Amino acid sequence: MFFVDLPPQLQERVECSISASAKYEVPANIILAIAEKEAGTPGQWVRNANGTYDVGSMQFNTAYLKDLEQYGITPNDVAAAGCYSFDLAAWRLRKHIKNDQGDIWTRVANYHSRTYRYNTVYRADLILKAIKWADWLTARMPTYDATKSKAPVKKPNVEQQTNLAALDHP
Repeated sequence: MFFVDLPPQLQERVECSISASAKYEVPANIILAIAEKEAGTPGQWVRNANGTYDVGSMQFNTAYLKDLEQYGITPNDVAAAGCYSFDLAAWRLRKHIKNDQGDIWTRVANYHSRTYRYNTVYRADLILKAIKWADWLTARMPTYDATKSKAPVKKPNVEQQTNLAALDHP
């Protein structure tokens, strides 16, 4: 898929985020918001104060890779261009959404940090970016309600996504 209104460097971000969204059942606007917030690029390595690195397009932290070594996943895999880092990030987001405490936005912001003060700042900006991406996606990818003849699906909003938490934790 090609989006005329996007600069070439954002094409991969959008395509990979949408693909990862479908695979891991994480809303595409959330993955896109995190990708924008993290602002990584293929091959990028950013050293953190604690000695870990944030790697690649989704700035996946190397601390999480230690558990994934048994599956042959390396930091170089995550740093490479392509959709792999988006898939790995969506997989991790899905785990946060299903297993962590708090509302969905707090859980999603755990991608960045579980420390309250960092999570809160990240969360606030993430919500704004997710709304922007929901609007962008809705404008370019109309979907239809399968239960109603030719009725477009309404744009998701923050309240609807917050209610996703209720599905995972009744």
